Amino acid sequence: MTLDVLAALGAAVAYGVAAILQAVAARRVAVASGVDPRLLLRLIRRPSFVVAVALNLGGYVLHLVALRSLPLFLVQAAIAGSVAVTAVLSRPVLGTELDIGDRLAVAGAAVGLALLAAGSAGTQDVVLGTGGRWLLVGAAAAVTVVGWVVGQVPGHVGAAFLGLAAGLGYAVVGIGSRVLPDLSPVPLLTDPATYAVVLSGVVAFLLYATALQRGAIMTATGPMVVAQTVIPAVVGVALLSDEVRPGWQLPALVGLALAVWGAVHLGRRPAGLVTSRPRSASPPAPPAPPAPPRPPSGVR
Repeated sequence: MTLDVLAALGAAVAYGVAAILQAVAARRVAVASGVDPRLLLRLIRRPSFVVAVALNLGGYVLHLVALRSLPLFLVQAAIAGSVAVTAVLSRPVLGTELDIGDRLAVAGAAVGLALLAAGSAGTQDVVLGTGGRWLLVGAAAAVTVVGWVVGQVPGHVGAAFLGLAAGLGYAVVGIGSRVLPDLSPVPLLTDPATYAVVLSGVVAFLLYATALQRGAIMTATGPMVVAQTVIPAVVGVALLSDEVRPGWQLPALVGLALAVWGAVHLGRRPAGLVTSRPRSASPPAPPAPPAPPRPPSGVR
């Protein structure tokens, strides 16, 4: 289990670094109208975004490794810790100072993860029926529709809704990845859960990038973290045989609450997590030339 916990934490580090790079790139390209897939084509021209994509893919591989033996509530809480990674790295990378509340949030997230790890009794192999796998595809399609609808909402409110929709997409990714029984090519290509993971992952990535253009990183990240952490945790315990050690139900619940609180607090910190001059800003206009002196009265 130790290696799987390290894989989950490694995924959080990869996702946390990628979030900084993705936010920087998203704010340096033309703002998308609604939810526009062409935004990804514009972003891919940015080296920082290419690195962010590579880190996200590497993080997902580690994420998948962790889900082989760890319960969803522990893995998703570790992934939520990527926000703490972003906050900690923002100081040396972006010169952002962490106040006392931010440091308490980082500590709270770490304590929460420790409680969840201590309370985890592992998980069991679950064979989800064909109907349940197609239900995941339907959930991915629903996230796509919801994302397109909330993408029409402007401003910071739209950013919050887009972050929430992205979190729903990442929740489907977590649940779908948990129920993949075999990672060899043929079973993957014939499993509906694979297509649910791919569709919801791409859509969530696009929705989050769009949200980063609409408002501050705090506005988009808070709702996303809650959705992608709480929903898989509930589904894992209720339907996928994720187990908590006897007598550890309350500490595990407290740990989940601490991990989510820490992530949401850090996600709501000021937009200084990513500092860049707005791309729409134009240089200040030159001062107007002084008016010529008026001739004395009576002179023509």
